Amino acid sequence: MNKILTLLKEHYETVLLTLASLLLLLALIKPQIQLKQEVHNYLLVADVSQSMNAEDMKLNNQPVSRLAYTQHMMKEVVKTSPCGTYIGLGIFAAENVALLSMPLEVCKNYDVINDIIDHLEWRMAWSGNSRMTFGIKAAEATFEYLNIPAQMLFFTDGDESPKANGINKLDISNVRIGKNVILVGVGGYEPAPVKRFNSNNKFVGYWGTDAAAESAGGGIMYNDASKDDPDPPVAYAEFDRYLSKQDVSHLKDMASEIKGQYIEGLDNPDFYRFVQSQTPAAKFVTDYSVRWIFLMIAAMLVLATYTPDLLSYRFDKRLLRRSIKLKAKI
Repeated sequence: MNKILTLLKEHYETVLLTLASLLLLLALIKPQIQLKQEVHNYLLVADVSQSMNAEDMKLNNQPVSRLAYTQHMMKEVVKTSPCGTYIGLGIFAAENVALLSMPLEVCKNYDVINDIIDHLEWRMAWSGNSRMTFGIKAAEATFEYLNIPAQMLFFTDGDESPKANGINKLDISNVRIGKNVILVGVGGYEPAPVKRFNSNNKFVGYWGTDAAAESAGGGIMYNDASKDDPDPPVAYAEFDRYLSKQDVSHLKDMASEIKGQYIEGLDNPDFYRFVQSQTPAAKFVTDYSVRWIFLMIAAMLVLATYTPDLLSYRFDKRLLRRSIKLKAKI
């Protein structure tokens, strides 16, 4: 035992540095333990109705559609979310919300989540009209299906077709998920024409104002795009185009009615900070990294190699002071 202690005293630096190196190696393999903890759980819902094809947004100074802008913002939310955040994806069209993926942890499923977002498009819609109040009610049913508390970011221009009125507007004051809903307004404030594509997703022109008359519901209906002709009818003149804009007042009214939130969807740091500042919505059993513990102990071991030198320095300094005092007395 004495020999071991002697060896340790003689080679303490080597021992401490070896232990520190082992801890650093262990930190590289990302040590984790399972803990139940509060996490951000976002459900990102994209409006894929026809009005989202209007090109009145910009990315890198280039005009893009509202849907493309929504996809970019969704990917930025994913990018700015720390590990341990869960994200589910869904789409809205007509009167319903469809779930595309259950909540996935962002770091382990980063590419999968982004791939789903990349493939969002208008042809996913089962009908081209949109009734927002019914959509919010449908979102409540989606929450019940998830059976996990989540914060929903509903990206939409709020442009309903047919327009909401006293007859067709659904009462949503009794929606229970209001505090978990954030309506993200996407789209310009000035009316813009809505692009029309054929079943092969080829741009053929703009929707005309007569589209409203074609719908029994009093609004634009784009039923089953696969049945479109190669050259479907479009507006024959600029003045005949159907125009759409972000309906801010309608979005704010709905947010107020359900006691939720409205925020303008702007691609800037303030928006993403707002998203990440939301109160964690759920408790999951997740992987908790203990790498920091290994790194901290390794750092302490490295610092410990200098401890004898520091003690020796302080001891020598005391001896020097005593020596000076003795010489002064003599």
